[in-house]
Amino acid sequence: MVGGGAGALIGNVHRIAARMDGEYVLVAGALSSTPERSAESAARLGIASDRSYADFDDMARAEAARDDGIEAVTICTPNHLHFPAARAFLAQGIHVICDKPMTVSLEQAHELAELVRQSDALFVLTHNYSAYPQIRQARAMIERGDLGDLRLVQVEYAQDWLTEASGSKQAEWRGDPAKAGAGGAIGDIGTHAFQLANFVTGMAPDQIAADLSSFVPGRKLDDNANILMRYASGARGMLWASQVAPGTENGLKLRVYGDKGGLEWSHETPETLWFTPFGQPAQKLRRNGPETVEGLGRLSRTPAGHPEGYLEGFANIYAEAATAIRARQAGEAPPDGLATPGVDDGLTGLFFIDACIRSNAQNAAFVTVMP
Repeated sequence: MVGGGAGALIGNVHRIAARMDGEYVLVAGALSSTPERSAESAARLGIASDRSYADFDDMARAEAARDDGIEAVTICTPNHLHFPAARAFLAQGIHVICDKPMTVSLEQAHELAELVRQSDALFVLTHNYSAYPQIRQARAMIERGDLGDLRLVQVEYAQDWLTEASGSKQAEWRGDPAKAGAGGAIGDIGTHAFQLANFVTGMAPDQIAADLSSFVPGRKLDDNANILMRYASGARGMLWASQVAPGTENGLKLRVYGDKGGLEWSHETPETLWFTPFGQPAQKLRRNGPETVEGLGRLSRTPAGHPEGYLEGFANIYAEAATAIRARQAGEAPPDGLATPGVDDGLTGLFFIDACIRSNAQNAAFVTVMP
């Protein structure tokens, strides 16, 4: 693991998720920005002192030289370190599991995508919401035509934790363009919403019009975004991402409507997917219920009614990554059904951030997302 040391929320989330299915053992780390804090975190996590590293470059070289060296690395640092850390491990043929956004710039994203194409190692991006069972159910239903021709896509991700200026460590680096990149809310949670809509519908917008705001005085990056989306198919969409919406906690919601029906899902009630065929009553589709599309039962660990959610979504990403890594090591194609986000999702996310910045600079004019 790179980053994720003592006091890092997301590091604990990754460790729990990786352990959940017994597929990983944490044996090495460059866990913090100083050797002292790295060593302290490593000791608390049971990592041997000779496998606690001062920086990720040393770790990549040393682990690649060991007979028992690591097979995969998790990168859960602030955004500006994603690219150099991933580059270091890919160069050593070590599989990479990385937080989003993939990089802090579109230029870096292109370079990383090329490195992944040239490497024998896999690159996995932890867009964990795309691994929720009912999100996979929605995707499968759209693929088989249950909604008909798609017309409307609405996705939102609202939080309130940055409603006021904050001096917390998390707020500090997320508000610093040098560490977070050009996007504030659009990079932090907007990329999640954008990837989720693309993942479920199977399509990405050709054009967007983005109105970005920084409501808190002195804030250098956006904390609210209102975005219109146009698809080549003729479908239309809206994306709202905000971190200054009092009363919301982690309000990720997705609605998709076609000419035959609609689907609605909310992260705060993740085990339920609502399906409404046109002219009929709404149907409550439960996680691991009788309506589950064949092959998706593997994403659930408990019977319906025993709640699963955020940690299990992350764990599904890790489980699918392990399956793909073992297939690669065996020289085999990964089994059908895996839908693990990767470098293409990361590149699309950076195209999205770039398009939002360009559109906002033109008074929210429509711009092309990808050239």
